[in-house]
Amino acid sequence: MTTPPTRSRENTRARLLDAAALVFAEVGLEGATVEVVCERAGFTRGAFYSNFESKDELFLTLAGTVAEARLGAVREQVTALAADGALERYEPVELVQRIMDASGDDRLSVMLMSEIRIRALRDQAFGAAFLAQEHEMVASISEIIREIVDSGAITLRMDPQLVARVLMIVWEGMAVRGAMAGEDDTQLHDTSGEAIGRLVQVLMA
Repeated sequence: MTTPPTRSRENTRARLLDAAALVFAEVGLEGATVEVVCERAGFTRGAFYSNFESKDELFLTLAGTVAEARLGAVREQVTALAADGALERYEPVELVQRIMDASGDDRLSVMLMSEIRIRALRDQAFGAAFLAQEHEMVASISEIIREIVDSGAITLRMDPQLVARVLMIVWEGMAVRGAMAGEDDTQLHDTSGEAIGRLVQVLMA
């Protein structure tokens, strides 16, 4: 029985993304060449270029995949808390920390996003693609915030879209500084969660 073309393509892309993550962890963005990623994934360059136009597209897709996995976990956590009636029971800091429990902060993803931002600063086309992806992420975060606001758990001083951008900037900034300070994954998670919780308190009406 043969694998359908669409599923085969999805599997190839997934294996290339997994290989890219492993190679990045070992040698960083600059060292993760197309050849090295292909070798790790067990594919030819032809297979790579039938799925991605360039290494830039590969790593931008990887960053988006990591971000979407985080947001998906956060969405599930909010849904579970709402179904349990827990959104209204917790104080803002504790509520945010419980939501952030699902975010999965880790040093590797912090390093990946940091190097991608540097790449975006150096290349205008890549930067435009990164900003477009970031805009989608902010929109997704704002949807989650609107769901919490609509539940009556909190009332905010600003529009959820602006709150989402502020929270994302602080979240990423705290994670980067925590990584610089040598914090492990658990410490990164706790540091970011507490900072976001305190900020939500300030932004509440």
